[in-house]
Amino acid sequence: MNAVFPRMVRIRQHFERDRVEDVPATVKAEMEKLAQTIKPGMTVGITAGSRGIQNILTILETAVQFVKDKGATPVLLAAMGSHGGGTAAGQKEMLDSLGITEERVGAKVITCDQGREVGTTEKGWKVYMLESAFSVDAILPINRVKTHTSFKGTVESGLAKKLVVGLGGPAGATQFHAVGKSELLSPLLEEVARAIIDKMPVVGGLIIVENAYEETAKIEGVLAADIIERERELLRYSKSLMPSLPSERIDALVVEEMGKNYSGTGLDTNIVGRLRIQGGAEPESPFIRYVSVLDLSEASHGNATGIGLADFTTKKLVDKIDRKATYLNCLTTTFVARAFFPMFFDSEEETLGTMMHCLRNTPLDKLRMVIVPNTLFLTDCYVSEALVKELVGQERYEVVGEPQDVTFDAQGNLALRLGGEH
Repeated sequence: MNAVFPRMVRIRQHFERDRVEDVPATVKAEMEKLAQTIKPGMTVGITAGSRGIQNILTILETAVQFVKDKGATPVLLAAMGSHGGGTAAGQKEMLDSLGITEERVGAKVITCDQGREVGTTEKGWKVYMLESAFSVDAILPINRVKTHTSFKGTVESGLAKKLVVGLGGPAGATQFHAVGKSELLSPLLEEVARAIIDKMPVVGGLIIVENAYEETAKIEGVLAADIIERERELLRYSKSLMPSLPSERIDALVVEEMGKNYSGTGLDTNIVGRLRIQGGAEPESPFIRYVSVLDLSEASHGNATGIGLADFTTKKLVDKIDRKATYLNCLTTTFVARAFFPMFFDSEEETLGTMMHCLRNTPLDKLRMVIVPNTLFLTDCYVSEALVKELVGQERYEVVGEPQDVTFDAQGNLALRLGGEH
């Protein structure tokens, strides 16, 4: 298929860049807000999760030392729901892979896959807690607050989810993912989190917010009574820092690499504008006609959750897929369409040529095409000449290259490459 492509221009996007300059000092200062709740002789359970959070080792290490300085004993409670296959051994393996170990952080790491039901909320949601949460005198959740890839609400990813789904263990994660209707998920998190705060010795927590460059933008300590309200406010702040594509309307999006290290859904649903949730409406914006994904990251270990959000991909990506890991991830959430295979082809050239064939009725001088390294790092992109004309003169965008032809090497690999983290 002899496809013709528009010429592409490299641009750089400039996002808001609030940053914490001294992470240890900030953690220590924010932990002081919780100092009166940590008594000598206490065992304090600090949550540790399975998501890659910038500076998480430094944050955990500093929080652990703070607890020790107050005469208490810190331990790390694995709080990751059904991640790691929902087993204690799997949890340890995931935490080890993130460097969250006793040797590095300075506190014993407790993994646990057994839980119990500790109550029911007014609306009938069950409240689950891992047995490990009953082995401590105080619980201190630490998590990043950010928009979720499957639902929207006043509370999404953050301390509430860490308590409800993370410390809720496999049972808490199963109840959460089985709800089906995305509009119920945020209210569930708020209601069950309030019940956990009421029933369990949650003393407060640390909220982390990151900017579009995956840098720590804010760290804030909150007392237990303020967790929900402050998380609502910081979620709004987090959304104001999010990266985005250079346009809300795109004909062809090329993603060099997808993977769990970039998003829990492999391809961030907020970036590609696709949810693929059975019975649920798709976002109105951004609207992308066709999405092509060229490769799967090594860090994803074969988990290609989110491949069903793409239209076209390569055989080399498909050959890397661990179907068991991918299917388990999507069956846990019940969003099975995210594991469906798109059309796949022997080379990147054939993959992208097929996408262009589907766009053959759009004149090249009007075709809006974008190439990104992944859906996490969106600072540097290639955009077609038609699109760059709209961006020139806007403060957010900087043109950093001349127009280039889309070419392929002898193996059919795309020559225009961003790669890495930008």
